[in-house]
Amino acid sequence: MPDQTGGVHAIRADLHSHSNFSDGTLAPGDLARRASEHGVELFALTDHDEVGGLAEARAVAAECAMPFISGVEVSVSWGATTLHIVGLGVDPESAALRDGLGHVRSGRTRRAQEISASLAAVGVEGAFEGALRLADNPKLIGRTHFARYLVEQGVCRDVREVFKRYLVEGKPGYVPHRWATLSEAVTMINAARGVAVLAHPARYRLDSLALHSLLEEFRHVGGTALEVVTSNHNADEVRRYTKLALDFGFEASSGSDFHGPGESANVELGRVPRLSPELQPVWHRFV
Repeated sequence: MPDQTGGVHAIRADLHSHSNFSDGTLAPGDLARRASEHGVELFALTDHDEVGGLAEARAVAAECAMPFISGVEVSVSWGATTLHIVGLGVDPESAALRDGLGHVRSGRTRRAQEISASLAAVGVEGAFEGALRLADNPKLIGRTHFARYLVEQGVCRDVREVFKRYLVEGKPGYVPHRWATLSEAVTMINAARGVAVLAHPARYRLDSLALHSLLEEFRHVGGTALEVVTSNHNADEVRRYTKLALDFGFEASSGSDFHGPGESANVELGRVPRLSPELQPVWHRFV
């Protein structure tokens, strides 16, 4: 592996991706193989609230001689905002992590039924059954599966359009859910000997006051890094979160948030910009 004198920045790291164990479309092994084929040099699988795909992904990554980090993405309710906290380097056998994720997963089926009823009220029928059919892991049925069903039915052209017209606050299909607290998520990640990373912070559309409050609380409860570079961030947002990482003393992470081929034209494994050399990459802990 590259040395610590600057070579660590040159590693093509993709530390945010999803398999069909949550809301991705590829099996964990196929995902790892695709990452290697796209030039990824350090890879993490970070399924939503689930660690079941890690063993398969790790095995295929080893076949490809691609270093692998065990990860997870924990769903969090912070006030009225749903956040995602990526855990990197977690021990998937940790009882604290498994128990915590089991609690987070509970209630997804009931919420999915409520989403379906809301969509039916505006003329979209059969959404629960359709989303369930598209969920390889029924216990983790979520909004992405409903979004794919709406695309399949021709209601929207693509998943991006779905999340403008449906399934978000104020739109048909939106059903709030109480996930883990920020403290609970970071605590379960740290208890599993992992590193807590605030995923795609620009996505939350927080004003400056709320964002600073979030970052202060995240740091206070033991958060370590910000996902500065991701497919969800434009160049201005990368610059903004580079500065905030430095201001708050966070390390920085990088990940595509890849869910599957063809779901978004600008999202592909390994296709994210490099971190600024000012930042300490979170992967210095793993290489």
